[in-house]
Amino acid sequence: MNKTLLLIGYVWPEPNSSAAGVRMLQLIELFHRHAWQVVFASPAALSEHRYDLHGLGVKECQIQLNHASFDQFVSELNPQAVIFDRFMMEEQFGWRVAKACPDALRILNTEDLHSLRQARENRLKQRLKQPGFDLAELWQSDATTLYDLMATTENTQREVAAIARCDLTLMISGFESQLLQTAFQIPTGHLFTLPFLYNQPAAAPKKFEERQQMVFIGNFRHAPNWDAVLWLKTELWPKIRTRLPQAELHIYGAYPSQKVTDLHNPKQGFIVKGWAKDAMQVIGDARLLLAPLRFGAGIKGKLAEAMLCGTPSITTPIGAEAMQPEHKEWPGAVASTVESFVQQAVTLYENASDWQRASQSARQQGTEQYCRIDSGENLLRRIQALLENLPTHRKSYFTGLMLNHHHHKSTQYMGQWIEAKNRLKNSL
Repeated sequence: MNKTLLLIGYVWPEPNSSAAGVRMLQLIELFHRHAWQVVFASPAALSEHRYDLHGLGVKECQIQLNHASFDQFVSELNPQAVIFDRFMMEEQFGWRVAKACPDALRILNTEDLHSLRQARENRLKQRLKQPGFDLAELWQSDATTLYDLMATTENTQREVAAIARCDLTLMISGFESQLLQTAFQIPTGHLFTLPFLYNQPAAAPKKFEERQQMVFIGNFRHAPNWDAVLWLKTELWPKIRTRLPQAELHIYGAYPSQKVTDLHNPKQGFIVKGWAKDAMQVIGDARLLLAPLRFGAGIKGKLAEAMLCGTPSITTPIGAEAMQPEHKEWPGAVASTVESFVQQAVTLYENASDWQRASQSARQQGTEQYCRIDSGENLLRRIQALLENLPTHRKSYFTGLMLNHHHHKSTQYMGQWIEAKNRLKNSL
């Protein structure tokens, strides 16, 4: 008998818009390939650029927040496993799933550790108010420093509580899995590190002389991407352009706002292209990918795809976090200062032999890390083991039991109060 997986999405999957969309589609395809019946449900409005899940044989359902119709829906579906896409969906629907389907395995998909990203963003905003701040402060990533940044924030408390309430949490970054264990005492058995699950790259990468421009790509609804583009525009690219007066930087990304398109300036070689139909093609056509991320979390889709395309990248310690295997050099450069970022970009853009070595290393590292079939199969084995031993697994982590009791009670009453309020409003 086939098992049923319910995926509750924060948004509808858009793999051409963001790495989160790529990740979600990879999860759906993984379960679908292994004979799970996959149902994708979301309270979000249907988006123009969403992926055609029906084409994969996946059932789509729109659900409502704070509405009893979900209780009947999930009870009739009776899934063996439920994946909440980001902690906000677990907060909204976790108690309803636990009440209607107590034996369903509850899994949280974090995409990245949101609270880490937001804590780093807050640190950057504070430092920018200080004249002449040292960029090195942004790269501090030891567990003690990050715990101090994160622990007192509401988003950290909410996200870590959701992780504790779930039976298993999917982490894309091994660094963040270790941080949760070390700083927040989440048991190892409640975490599973699952990197991207790309297919093996088919076409051979383009040669050095076939590539011209540099490129940046990223969804502009994602704050780290806007900050990176603004930093490129105001400080990094002018210095690079002075040394490479014929070079162009092409800026791609989903949902560019007016403030993004206003940066377009062909005379400066700063070309805002907007939405890319095929991110891999755009990256594969470029000589270099620039990703000057001053804050962020997770594994960066643009950098993983650059590896698979054989495109060297220049990034920061935040960008490369959890993506660089031990004893291997980054396929391009990891720059901690403005001067280093500029110098490395110029060197790799001009030097064909250095570029070729970085390109070959990129392809190798990307394939080894992000095209592993066993990563997905190991997750499915872990899920099967948990389904066979769920009561014992839950009982082993008292903090999770306690948070489930108190949170689900309070959230249930709040949700029911909002539901009753909405019914009264609609009846008037």
